[in-house]
Amino acid sequence: MKHLPLILSATLLSAFIAKDALALDFKSVGASPAVMYDAPSEKGRRVYVAPRGMPVEVVLTYGEWSKVRDAAGTLSWMQSKSLTPKRMLVVAAANARIFNAADENSPVVFSADKNVLLEMIESPNNGWVKVRHRDGQTGYAKAGDVWGD
Repeated sequence: MKHLPLILSATLLSAFIAKDALALDFKSVGASPAVMYDAPSEKGRRVYVAPRGMPVEVVLTYGEWSKVRDAAGTLSWMQSKSLTPKRMLVVAAANARIFNAADENSPVVFSADKNVLLEMIESPNNGWVKVRHRDGQTGYAKAGDVWGD
């Protein structure tokens, strides 16, 4: 019994570490398109030019380079300075309906086709995320209909 506090402390520490290990770090490509490489070097093979605003998940940072995953699951490297903390989402569903409120019974504000970029205004809550279209319209998307949150 005298080891119980130590066991509880270790369990809590493990849970805390596991939570942080699962934390996802999403960012977006900054103000201009960015070249994505197969290695953390400009001498690497250029594999893709990421458009402005494209959301990516930062998997690893190595010096001035970030290894990122895109919505398709492809891993590549890009210069960290090309990324911005502004949160953008990409529509993953064939036709996502954006609602006036976080409720399927609320009016539809607009629809967004697959691969359309939306700005994330509020973090996901109860399966919904508040978004803004580049035209200024705002509403709530189902979290499963977008990627990057």
